[in-house]
Amino acid sequence: MELKLLLLLLWSSGVHLEDRNRPAEADGEFRLVGGSSGCSGGLELKLLGEWRPVEDLYWNLKSLTAVCERLDCGSAVSINTTSEFSFRSAWMVNPRCSQPLSDLKNCFRSSDSSSPINLTCSDSLRLLNGSSRCSGRLQVKTNPSDQTWSSVCEADVDLQDAQVVCRELGCGAPSVLQGVLYGDVQTPRWSPEFQCGGHESALLDCRSSGSARNSCSPGKAAGLTCSGDEIRLVGGASRCAGSLELKYLGEQRPVTGGVFSMKRAALICEHLNCGSAVSFEPIDVSHQFLWRIDSQCVESGSDLWNCVVSWRSSYTLKLTCSDGVRLLNGSSRCSGRLQVKTNLSDQPWSSVCEADLDLQDAQVVCRELGCGAPSVLQGALYGDVQTPRWSPEFQCGGHESALLDCRSSGSARSSCSPGKAAGLTCSGVDEFRLVGGASRCAGSLELKYVGDQRPVMGDGFTLETAALFCEHLNCGSAVSLERTDAPLQSMWRIDSECFRSGPDPWNCVVSWSFFRTLKLICSGQQGADRQTGRPADRADAERVQWRDEFGPLNLPAVRTRWFL
Repeated sequence: MELKLLLLLLWSSGVHLEDRNRPAEADGEFRLVGGSSGCSGGLELKLLGEWRPVEDLYWNLKSLTAVCERLDCGSAVSINTTSEFSFRSAWMVNPRCSQPLSDLKNCFRSSDSSSPINLTCSDSLRLLNGSSRCSGRLQVKTNPSDQTWSSVCEADVDLQDAQVVCRELGCGAPSVLQGVLYGDVQTPRWSPEFQCGGHESALLDCRSSGSARNSCSPGKAAGLTCSGDEIRLVGGASRCAGSLELKYLGEQRPVTGGVFSMKRAALICEHLNCGSAVSFEPIDVSHQFLWRIDSQCVESGSDLWNCVVSWRSSYTLKLTCSDGVRLLNGSSRCSGRLQVKTNLSDQPWSSVCEADLDLQDAQVVCRELGCGAPSVLQGALYGDVQTPRWSPEFQCGGHESALLDCRSSGSARSSCSPGKAAGLTCSGVDEFRLVGGASRCAGSLELKYVGDQRPVMGDGFTLETAALFCEHLNCGSAVSLERTDAPLQSMWRIDSECFRSGPDPWNCVVSWSFFRTLKLICSGQQGADRQTGRPADRADAERVQWRDEFGPLNLPAVRTRWFL
């Protein structure tokens, strides 16, 4: 018995010694399983000693590119979500990870539910330093067993080669091929010359010169731009109105409307070569995978496509842009320098000479943009233009729904005096109000914005913040505020710091889904007689009337044409 025990102890010690000597499999590894190559398949991650699938939520292009790089694959080509929803344990990427994948322990957390992501990276080519996933400096890996990447000389890639590269990356047709477009390389390793027919599915399927180039002229490393991912509005009256969808990384999805602002709406309209953003509205649908456009990313100046994140929500977005008219450089969505597109199939925008726009024309423009009556028309009020393209003179009756429905002089103006590019200010129709209280200065805070009346989300408010809204309503100071529970619904969320700093408070409003509204009591109307509540004098009455109708009076002291 003692001999058996001794042998057991010796065997156990040997096992433990063997375990200590065996190299441990490191955490932080990715793999793609079930695909046609090591660069495609279901994405899995090993953390805390456990391999799990990775959920398709909160991913963006930057983090997907980092995964492809870790796998020593090329560029991210596509993602898709498995249709089956299971409760298998998974890893979920943290949407607030500021440096994607730099510290895996901080960038991922455990998830009980899983809708795994399928990722495809290119096997042997990539585009570096581009402004989108479909642009950059071209590099290839000519031997899959050799992990070294080679640059391509501009002289060694032609249109047929570029067509194959763009196809392999899941992008559209090539549009630009030029050396040093996306930076040059120091002492690079060069690839051989490719000789594609243009029909191949991958660059390495093409014939090549066999031997790599020894050198290439400075500034001649090939940079390529392919047409890329696509934004569209579907189901509307025109291509500038409808439900917003993105085709991105090979996946067509609606865009979530739960968290959206006018600034992002304006960016989308500009990207579609439509006019100004007129309205946006969240639509309640079944819970599904959507695309979300990250506002902080967009406002930091990043390319739109680098700001798209995989998301799950119950709200899609209906967006309306104007077709052929827009206001530029204004202090709000209802002001700016007027530009028109006289032929919707003709892409360039034309400025309008102040002399060619009268009250009836201005009424139509303001109506088309979903704004109130025109109040100011003046040349160069919102900046002038250098060597502009001019529109014809419009001859509206004032009742038309769009400027291009009006008659015009037919031929465009050849010139206009300097400083006379028409600048227009329409009164806004966006307004705050307090409802259900004892007076107009007490009640639940609501906002009518881009034609949609909603409660204001109640969280994030202090008395100091509330004072801004009492002042805006000409209701004195804030006396009290109370958060009230409500059913989950679409509300307006207001960034108080943005609202405080201006210059346009309406750029601080975001569509949001929430369950708590705000009840606010203000001290009463400023500048009013305490006994009667009426304005103290006529001048004050005029200021109150202007503010109630048009917002704070803050126009430059210049000569203007008024429509009041």
